[in-house]
Amino acid sequence: MLKKINLSSVIAVFVLIFLYLPIAAVVGLSFNTSSNSLIWKGFGFDWYKQIWSNEAIVEGFQRTIFVAIVTTVLSLIIGTTISIGLNKLKAGGFLRTFSTAPAIVPDLVLAIGLLTTFSTISLNLSLLTVIISHTVFCTAFVVAIVLARIGLIDPAIEEASTDLGASAAKTLFKITIPQLMPSLVAGAVLSFTLSMDEFVIAFFTNGPETPTLPMVIYSMIRFGVTPEINVLGTLLLLISFIGVIFAQRIGKVADSI
Repeated sequence: MLKKINLSSVIAVFVLIFLYLPIAAVVGLSFNTSSNSLIWKGFGFDWYKQIWSNEAIVEGFQRTIFVAIVTTVLSLIIGTTISIGLNKLKAGGFLRTFSTAPAIVPDLVLAIGLLTTFSTISLNLSLLTVIISHTVFCTAFVVAIVLARIGLIDPAIEEASTDLGASAAKTLFKITIPQLMPSLVAGAVLSFTLSMDEFVIAFFTNGPETPTLPMVIYSMIRFGVTPEINVLGTLLLLISFIGVIFAQRIGKVADSI
């Protein structure tokens, strides 16, 4: 039994190393002062200062944050509405699966479908089409998360609110939404991070004049992995990490209410 435990521990350690070594390499090399990412010259923050003088990176970062924020808001509103509607209708498995289809369909297929749709209705590719596309993509994840939570809510609580004279709107905002708050926070963080680092759909549905940060990184990485790319990867990782910590804090607060 002891040998089995030791073997399992060793395997677990190797798996963790395999998973996190690339991330550690990106973070570590982002502090390399050398112009060659593969040659360690010294520790410093030189590249963290220099990337902000690159206009393409700064504008790409601003566009990405803007798209991610708008996508998050729209995905939450639409996804929550769909989830509550499906729950009220007591929809079966088909409708629930259909509502989360964009999360299951390969990104490439979804991107081609969206591009075809925009071309059919003669909608010029821009940040607007990226926001629409990311909203379609992220809403499916919000629906999946909120549906899982809404199934745990006791219908008797909403019925009691209605019996006491509360309107449907008041019951929604005073009873239902607060109980859904942990899932809403999780859905918001997931939508934000998915939109922020999404590349395939943005590549197909965005115009050449308004590249997002992942598109800027792609254009840079074709000429090799530079220190700027490691820095950008680290910053994206940091934003995602902060988002997860924030979601956990808000989730705990919401659960305690």
